[in-house]
Amino acid sequence: MIPFDRKADEVIQFEGRDIYVFSINGENIDKKTVQSFGEEWTKFNYFTEEEIKKTGDQYFDIVPGEYFENKAVLDVGCGTGRWSKYLVDKAKFIDCIDPSEAVYAATKLLKFHLNVRVSKVSVENIPFPDNSFDFVFSLGVLHHIPDTAKAMQDCVKKLKPRGYFMVYLYYNLDNRGFLFKFLHEVSNIFRRIISKLPSGIKKGICDAIAIFVYMPFVMTTRVFIKIGLNKFAKKIPLSFYANHSFNIIKNDALDRFGTPLEQRFSKKEIKTMMEACGLAHIIFSDKEPYWHAIGQKL
Repeated sequence: MIPFDRKADEVIQFEGRDIYVFSINGENIDKKTVQSFGEEWTKFNYFTEEEIKKTGDQYFDIVPGEYFENKAVLDVGCGTGRWSKYLVDKAKFIDCIDPSEAVYAATKLLKFHLNVRVSKVSVENIPFPDNSFDFVFSLGVLHHIPDTAKAMQDCVKKLKPRGYFMVYLYYNLDNRGFLFKFLHEVSNIFRRIISKLPSGIKKGICDAIAIFVYMPFVMTTRVFIKIGLNKFAKKIPLSFYANHSFNIIKNDALDRFGTPLEQRFSKKEIKTMMEACGLAHIIFSDKEPYWHAIGQKL
């Protein structure tokens, strides 16, 4: 267990475990987005073992086991803790941090794992000494922070030299054609409107989007795969979800349309940010979700 570099402001007891609370103040945080994710993970606070393994396999496809096995791991923006749940039986110890109310969902999911600690804190106030962790990862988080490049630097600072940092940032469809980009621009208009609605209405609309927008594409993809047209299936929008449960689809619809702040980056931009943090030997997965990548700290 890596010791904190300062005393927690508060320690909350929940589900028989401690949640350590630190400052979430600072310039590099969008509090409306933090609140939105707290609401989201309050609704989607349960994933089956199969869902966790299936999604985990997709994100960690570029991560050899020795990078985290029996190592000190930091999960930045842990949400419900599902990624830490994927690693928990192999890692030596995992620190999960998140600035939102999602820490309660993460604590509930991970409460039986004694090699996990959950803290409520923002990325620019990570309460550990620099050069502490063997493996640091942040999946689907840093693009929701105003200054993504600075947030990435704050993460990598906590990584030991020769340690590995893994990140997933929304792509700007740099490897897609006109149709995908057009659909994204249209959906982004709806996102800006929906994300400002009251929580209950927003959730209801996003559930409807999952049913009436996502599922027709998903079902079409599944049909194409079943009849052996895999090459064409991959070109269908939202084909990524063909092998996922409806629970995951609803979750991601809310994530996509309910979030006030969203940024997107090209593969080149992400690599440039990672290199600026002192990362080398950078590897991008050639599979969805785009883009997730890993690099080693020099």
